[in-house]
Amino acid sequence: MRTFIRTLALGAVTLAALQATAADLKVGFISSLSGPVSALGIPYEKGIRAAIAEHPVLAGHKVELIVLDDASDPTTAGRNARKLVVEDKVDVLIGTSGVPGAMAIAAVARELNTPLISPTPVTIPGAEGAWTVTVSQPFPLMVAAVVDRMKKSGVKTVAFIGFSDALGDLAYDSLMKSAEATGIKVVANERYARSDSSVAGQVLKILSAKPDAVFAGNSGTPGALPYLALADRGYKGQIYGTHGLINADFVRVGGASIEGLQVPSGPVLVADQLPDTNPIKKVSMAFRNAYQKANGAAPNDAFSSYTYDAYLLLADAASRTKGEPGTPAYRSALRDAIVSTKELTGTHGIYNFKPDNRYGSDQRAVVIVRSEKGQWKLVP
Repeated sequence: MRTFIRTLALGAVTLAALQATAADLKVGFISSLSGPVSALGIPYEKGIRAAIAEHPVLAGHKVELIVLDDASDPTTAGRNARKLVVEDKVDVLIGTSGVPGAMAIAAVARELNTPLISPTPVTIPGAEGAWTVTVSQPFPLMVAAVVDRMKKSGVKTVAFIGFSDALGDLAYDSLMKSAEATGIKVVANERYARSDSSVAGQVLKILSAKPDAVFAGNSGTPGALPYLALADRGYKGQIYGTHGLINADFVRVGGASIEGLQVPSGPVLVADQLPDTNPIKKVSMAFRNAYQKANGAAPNDAFSSYTYDAYLLLADAASRTKGEPGTPAYRSALRDAIVSTKELTGTHGIYNFKPDNRYGSDQRAVVIVRSEKGQWKLVP
């Protein structure tokens, strides 16, 4: 059966200023514009500003964007979310750049009955996550693709090193599940804080286990630390990581130490290599054009496109939401529209949500890329 793919048409969701008398749709955006997670947070902001510049009016409502910096601090992220809902009366929350911060915002979203679209993977079971969805691919999906690549490359043992926080736990748990299913043995579980300046001790323990490969569960610029330490110690095995590493600062800091690193990515990163028949290509190229126009340069990361997708999801849901923004009824209706999204094409995949499913991605949202001389190349 032929699958119908629905894409976001500009004319369908942006009605000109004829309807400008309608109430503004307020978007509360939280990102880590400073601190250790800013390598992700700054691209996030650039992505959503590109999206709003392209679609400034949604379903007849002018969009008002309110941006707050959480300084890479989960407590600040939660406080910002509360301020945006209680004081600024936003209709939807989008953010933030790290898993702990996103979890803090999700708790506020649930308490105050405000929809949250997270560009960062968050796993919140049951009713506590009822107001949250994420456009980032779930870690189990992405890590499974990496483990499959390991298996094809002859890896029999792998060591893990990751952040000592929720993201590290998520990556490790995903690795353990996929590795067990494929017969690959995980021989180490080392952790470090995002603010640490050295992982020498952890890397010595990893080297003593003599793994065929090392998999890092981290993100952003601090994610380069294990690879730098492995290179300093002359490690010659295979190196892998998560989709949280695809940004210019990580590549700059990692330098020669990340040559050959393989990570999962959304198709947007290699959109120009996709066949014209792939609907993701068209949306991804539109994103690149919008980003270039809004920011004066082409995107060189995989993060700005997550917030672009979050905005496409909001735009599609707003086109199906009745009522006036600024009311609890509208927020509830908007949430219902978001969690019933079907076959919406974005830059990272084609989204389908259900009320009890936080993630909307499937296998169409994953490719494997390799670092080669400072560039990310598609692995066939």
